[in-house]
Amino acid sequence: MKKNTIKPLVLAIVSAYAAEVAIAKADSLNLEKVEVYSTTPLKGIGVPLHKVPANIQMANPAAINNQTGVSIADYMNNNMQGVTVTELGGNPWQPEINFRGYSASSLLGNPQGLSTYIDGVRVNEPFGDVTSWDKIPSFAIGNMQLIPGSNPLFGLNTLGGAIAIQTKSGRDNQGAAVEYEAGSWGRQRALAEYGGVSKDGSVDYMIGFQHTTENGWRKYSPSHVNQLFAKTGWQNETTKLDLTYIGADNTLIGNGLTPEFLLSGDRDQIHTRPDATNNYSHFLALNGSHWLNNDTMLSGNIYYKKSNRRTKNGDGYEAEVDDGDTLAGYPGVTCNDPADCELTGAVMNRTHTSQNTYGATGQATFNQDLFGKENQFVVGAGYDYSLIRFRQSEQINIGDIDGTVVGVGESDPVFDDTRAPVLDGAGALPQRQTTGLTGKQYTARLFATDTLSLNEFWHLNAGASWNFTRIDNTDTLRGPASAANNFNSLTAKDSYTRLNPTVGLTYTPTKALTVYTSYSESSRAPTAIEVGCSNPASPCLLPAALADDPPLNQVVAKTYEFGGRGQLTDNVFWNAGVYHAVNHDDIQFTAANTQTGAGYFKNVGRTKREGIDLGLNGVIDRFKWNASYSFVHATYDTDVEFVNASNATGNADGIYTARSGDRIPAIPQHQLKLRGQFAVTPSWNIGANVIGYSDQFVYGNENNSHRSNSANCNNGDDCATGRGKLSGYFIVNLDSQYNFGNGWKMFAKATNIFDKDYYIAGRLAESLFDNNGNFDEERKVLSLLPGAPRAAWVGVRYEFKPKQSLASYDND
Repeated sequence: MKKNTIKPLVLAIVSAYAAEVAIAKADSLNLEKVEVYSTTPLKGIGVPLHKVPANIQMANPAAINNQTGVSIADYMNNNMQGVTVTELGGNPWQPEINFRGYSASSLLGNPQGLSTYIDGVRVNEPFGDVTSWDKIPSFAIGNMQLIPGSNPLFGLNTLGGAIAIQTKSGRDNQGAAVEYEAGSWGRQRALAEYGGVSKDGSVDYMIGFQHTTENGWRKYSPSHVNQLFAKTGWQNETTKLDLTYIGADNTLIGNGLTPEFLLSGDRDQIHTRPDATNNYSHFLALNGSHWLNNDTMLSGNIYYKKSNRRTKNGDGYEAEVDDGDTLAGYPGVTCNDPADCELTGAVMNRTHTSQNTYGATGQATFNQDLFGKENQFVVGAGYDYSLIRFRQSEQINIGDIDGTVVGVGESDPVFDDTRAPVLDGAGALPQRQTTGLTGKQYTARLFATDTLSLNEFWHLNAGASWNFTRIDNTDTLRGPASAANNFNSLTAKDSYTRLNPTVGLTYTPTKALTVYTSYSESSRAPTAIEVGCSNPASPCLLPAALADDPPLNQVVAKTYEFGGRGQLTDNVFWNAGVYHAVNHDDIQFTAANTQTGAGYFKNVGRTKREGIDLGLNGVIDRFKWNASYSFVHATYDTDVEFVNASNATGNADGIYTARSGDRIPAIPQHQLKLRGQFAVTPSWNIGANVIGYSDQFVYGNENNSHRSNSANCNNGDDCATGRGKLSGYFIVNLDSQYNFGNGWKMFAKATNIFDKDYYIAGRLAESLFDNNGNFDEERKVLSLLPGAPRAAWVGVRYEFKPKQSLASYDND
């Protein structure tokens, strides 16, 4: 074969990364459209999708843009099997994406179980493994894949799956465009982007900036989001380089869970405020690949991530002080009462988290026959280093004292009319730092995977990843453990290591049918915040007022899966799968104080997720459609003790036990998703989504036994009077796109068009407010997170299309 016929094929394969790759006809080559999937987060040669023992769900820019949302979470919630999305923080840019009972959340404290990648770089933040979705601009997404299972090749935290995002390039998005959208809740969004290719075709470039502002649909919940994306690439016949930058400067206010009685008359009510987060970040990644020959590729990346997060949270305050003791952190405030003392009021908690992460990963891919059979072998290594600095402070204002306390009085009021803390008065205490932590995290890994075609129909996939993680925490407030600090120090070192295997088998008797089965293991090492907040005797607030803690074990997930996919007709496709996943030494945040939210992380033994995924999609003339059903049975697999005084079944200390088989809260068992899109004309599309979820238990009801009519609740004095379960719901969304031609496009979206009242999360908690929202005595309540009401947005886009470059690598 002449060399000039190989060049287009080589370039197409280099750009393939878990996406559909169409290789154009080049001289004597006449190849069909091939779907390939990269078996690791890095760009590689990829293997045909029919050899992959998993159901990979994919999304491209056209599909994502047709259902415009504030983040990729909106698209996943509407379309992807096994996915639910909640906003526990009460802000659409801070979602929790849950897939098969595993989450990728923006909020500390939620058990994390999904890894997230951008251009081959893991973006779970080292302080808690959270994913900050507001830092991922939706307009920058080129393709996205949702990989199921405990795939160890996608690194730490891939307990239930991985989300792999690839950004756009100027090569595929040439020209300039401006876009504007406005609608409900005062939301306004403006986007400008530009991409292109150099005259000789070797360099591509793209830059985009998006600003979004809205008032929020709930009271006192505005947000301002600024996202910058830039990318440049260079390539020749054998080498490709891409440099990606993403920057964000976002102010998000999310007033989350609110007592049920405050929502009864007005669903936009809040509990306390403010709940503000400012995220400022930089992401820089250099990806490269090089062909040594027609069968061997080297690829890798180096990256730098910088993240600064500041939070400001107004909350209720409660403390109990024994007779003769002082209030923790305030030596001048002493209880002089034989019956002990209880103090309540308001508190403003502030945190600052700084994270700097550096890393590099490299791999070699060998696409060479083994013993005369098709084979692809990948081997690689990676290293990451994170430096974390965390500081937390509190400012308290005492409003009510039960008992005799010297050193502080009582303020009135302690909350203003908007339920924000008032920080002056006789009960005001000086602001003080409660936590100071510097954490260093080192992670190294070696990995390898091999895909061998035993014959035309059977394909064997096997691999493993060895991980080593070291956590080195230094207490910058109290120093090393000593008699001076009562040996209470965060300074500690912990190391974790494990070899995680995976093996899978696919059977492809025809092009229209693939059957697969797999077994995989993956692990997650405890993060600095979890190591620093695992002592039940010293519960901490989230983000965390940390204390010295016992060691935690790393979480290990083991997943079995069996499924198939194929074609029923030329235009109808199906998939089906069953899975069984068990987490060993699962880590969860357990509440110890239902008023302040204080608690601690602990290993809770085994948890189990079992389920079924079914999908069907097709095209009928001008009508595209898809339907999916998922059953997710997420349960505790060992008995686990929890503490929540609002649970009706707890003992005098609020302790109750979740038994093996009890369902894990906040995970609906049944999910149904329907999507239809009709081309009214070649220029006009109309689409609709129907999304349905079954009931779910609320946090604090891990034993599934809390009942609202319990006789011993005593109107909220002894336990929460609300239900321990949320009802299921259906919502319907609409979208439409119209292409006027000459670069002009218009789009619209409406959500919850029937204005359904529903709740997406709940917690058994406590409140210091009465039915009128006034500061009062403590009461135990059911707090709820209401779903958004009906809303609509309309936008317009104008594209300046340049002349297409005629440059080509094939000079012949």
